[in-house]
Amino acid sequence: MRVLVIEDEADIADAVQRFLQAQGHAVDLAPTLADADAILAVAEFDAVLLDLALPDGLGLELLRRERRRGNRVPVIIATARDQIADRIAGLDAGADDYVVKPFDLGELEARLRAHGRRAGGDPSAETTLGELRIDRAGARLFREDAEIRLTSREWAVFDALLAARGRVLSRRVLEERLYAFEDEIAGNAVEVYISRLRGKLGADVIQTRRGLGYLVE
Repeated sequence: MRVLVIEDEADIADAVQRFLQAQGHAVDLAPTLADADAILAVAEFDAVLLDLALPDGLGLELLRRERRRGNRVPVIIATARDQIADRIAGLDAGADDYVVKPFDLGELEARLRAHGRRAGGDPSAETTLGELRIDRAGARLFREDAEIRLTSREWAVFDALLAARGRVLSRRVLEERLYAFEDEIAGNAVEVYISRLRGKLGADVIQTRRGLGYLVE
């Protein structure tokens, strides 16, 4: 997943970024509404973590603007405000979920993944693909009773293809799911991960549409 964290407290933003990156997610940071507006104008995300109180305004202002524009990205509000009225206001503005600081990073990541699955049209945490059994919640993959170990990047590519099952994803789209703006991208990174996945899962699991991209049938 590619996640945008809109948070002005540097220690919180850094902790969230490092934790999510360790789980294989690409994470961009925006400490202000202006930064978030600029980033959302040029990139698509699988989920957004949104603080309410930002130096140049309220997070709800940005949320309302994005919903009016038709942006349906899952948004989780993260704030120190724990009043029911604040929660209702956030949900009414278009938020999908609400966590109160301090929050558990593991729970946050699970919520992000769950909302990402729902946005992709498949809320189920487990699915199958031929002889493969896939635990998307736990980021684990099995053939019969044997677990197939994937690196975080390999899982990110496979999970993106699985979420778009039946649709072709271009190399550029996959790169955007894998890398934040500050990441250095090797020119053939996607091809390398696809090759490794085929070696572990089977040559026919991921199909190539020449000149277009890749898909899982």
